[in-house]
Amino acid sequence: MTRRIETAFAKAKSADRGVLGVFITAGDPDLETSEKILHALADTGVDFIELGMPFSDPMADGPAIQAASLRALKAGMSLQKTLAMAKRFRAKNADIPIILMGYYNPIYIYGNDVFLKDAVDAGVDGLILVDLPPEEDEELCIPAKQAGLSFIRLVTPTTNDKRLPTVLAEANGFVYYVSVTGITGTKSAAADSIDTAYKRISNHTDLPIVTGFGIKTAKQAAEVAKLSDGAVVGSAVVDIIASNLSQDGSGNDDIVRKVAAFVRELANAVSGK
Repeated sequence: MTRRIETAFAKAKSADRGVLGVFITAGDPDLETSEKILHALADTGVDFIELGMPFSDPMADGPAIQAASLRALKAGMSLQKTLAMAKRFRAKNADIPIILMGYYNPIYIYGNDVFLKDAVDAGVDGLILVDLPPEEDEELCIPAKQAGLSFIRLVTPTTNDKRLPTVLAEANGFVYYVSVTGITGTKSAAADSIDTAYKRISNHTDLPIVTGFGIKTAKQAAEVAKLSDGAVVGSAVVDIIASNLSQDGSGNDDIVRKVAAFVRELANAVSGK
């Protein structure tokens, strides 16, 4: 099993700082620009990258990431191209974990066994599947772990103490705490609720816990990193892409520079833990 995720968290812990995860949608707004963003992130101080698998019905995502998926699909992105993009990144960067995030339907259509083989071959480190509950672990979670991929679980404010052991039974890599009830990129959680949730989840697992959903600024990322083991920022990054498209809707190098600059700001913020 790859050790890149464990190494990233260990490095952050030894430096007494929080980890920073950044989400982008593969192929947004087009393959060329998206790949430039992915490679640019490697020089920003990010600790892991969540690479969204474009899907036409992203039920947990708000308008920003829904639009990102649609831009990517319109530009011809597919799961096969997402894996190829990850593989090209891994050929140039041996250290930063790549975690594929999305929904089960495209994987099911692709074929579970072929997908896991291709994901491992591409240098992917883990999976986050929004819509595959622990009751279906035999479907993909167990095979993924056997193939060497971490299977990262989402925990929400409504995941109670009775449910947590079931959710976390096969989790590895880290735990992703969804800090708000709702979709990505909307409201932000209060600090005391994150603190309470972190302590409650920690009673059920030794895995590190990162917090995501609703983190829009470097200041918020820094606060969240102090309250848990790290922060994940997605919609705020995707918003930069959407706000800087060329007049014809295509990508450009200015998007790459602005995303990289924002992520550097986030990385500097979490380093102050």
